[in-house]
Amino acid sequence: MKLFDVYPLYDVTPVKAKGIEVWDDKGEKYLDYYGGHAVISIGHTHPHYVKRIKDQLDQMAFYSNSVQNPLQEGLAQKLGAMSDCENYDLFMCNSGAEANENALKMASFHTGKSKVIAFTNSFHGRTSAAVAATDNPSINAPINKQQKVTFLALNDFDAFEKAIEGDTYCAVILEAIQGVGGLDEPTTEFFQFIAKKCNDHNVVLIADEVQSGYGRSGKFFAFQYHGIEPDIISIAKGMGNGFPVGGILIHEKFKSSYGLLGTTFGGNHLACAASLAVLEVLKDENLIENAETLGAYFKEKASGIPEIKKVKGRGLMIGLEFDFEVAGLRKKMIVEQHMFTGSAKNKKLLRFLPALNITKNDIDLFFEALKKAL
Repeated sequence: MKLFDVYPLYDVTPVKAKGIEVWDDKGEKYLDYYGGHAVISIGHTHPHYVKRIKDQLDQMAFYSNSVQNPLQEGLAQKLGAMSDCENYDLFMCNSGAEANENALKMASFHTGKSKVIAFTNSFHGRTSAAVAATDNPSINAPINKQQKVTFLALNDFDAFEKAIEGDTYCAVILEAIQGVGGLDEPTTEFFQFIAKKCNDHNVVLIADEVQSGYGRSGKFFAFQYHGIEPDIISIAKGMGNGFPVGGILIHEKFKSSYGLLGTTFGGNHLACAASLAVLEVLKDENLIENAETLGAYFKEKASGIPEIKKVKGRGLMIGLEFDFEVAGLRKKMIVEQHMFTGSAKNKKLLRFLPALNITKNDIDLFFEALKKAL
């Protein structure tokens, strides 16, 4: 048997990692400024993270959600306090796509409606409803296209108002900062306009914080820059620092019932240990504040490079836009400079999504290498 060939692969085989340093099977060292799509939030093999998981593995790795799990309750309490979202309930699952799938399902249950508003260049995952709300026809199979989704341009007040007046939508799903799409954001005025219109029309507002959450933007959640309160918040990626875990925060106004949502592996003991470790490190090492500070430093360094036409994003969720397609540059950064970076749907954008505990020196090294590659 061979692997199903769906990923274009760089000729690098990582075998060991610590912090942002990654070593391949030949002993060559690389610096990771991409974190596997923003997953590595507290650095590879952080000692507290490793100990938390090892200690839990010695006790119990898994049992189903048919029994009490105090780790889930502890995680919910800590997450609520750190994120300032104590008026939400936590449902745990396994990935960002599954989080958004459950968010959309909850919205449909709650409203009795099925249509969704999403936005141009959005990415919400690859499961049925989540991929239908993703603006990429090439990954939407005919079975996904049965979903009823209206795509609108970001920050188009008139188009949004006209669409939602039809009163047929169950949900609006929106990334506070677009990830794969290329770091575009709704304005504060637009986000607040959406929130008001959703409230007026009994439409559920879902904030997709799968990539922008967990401190990456310089706040715990990126929607918190805009003074709004979503109905549901989806989380994953940085939540587990590499352990597969996701979830949704569901506003307390939603009524729960047995069997409404469910999962076999979601919220298992190891996933909770990993998630608790991430929150503990974020707090103990002041990493959300570090993301905000180093995001500003990164933008300051970028301003001195004439080839960079625009810097997008917030905190340590940043994109560098050039006036040329960056595939070749990204390859040079890996092959010649031994640094991982990311691409986007915007082919002129280079994405920078490192662990939140990087230093100014790490950013200096990145820009020295970038100048050489350019």
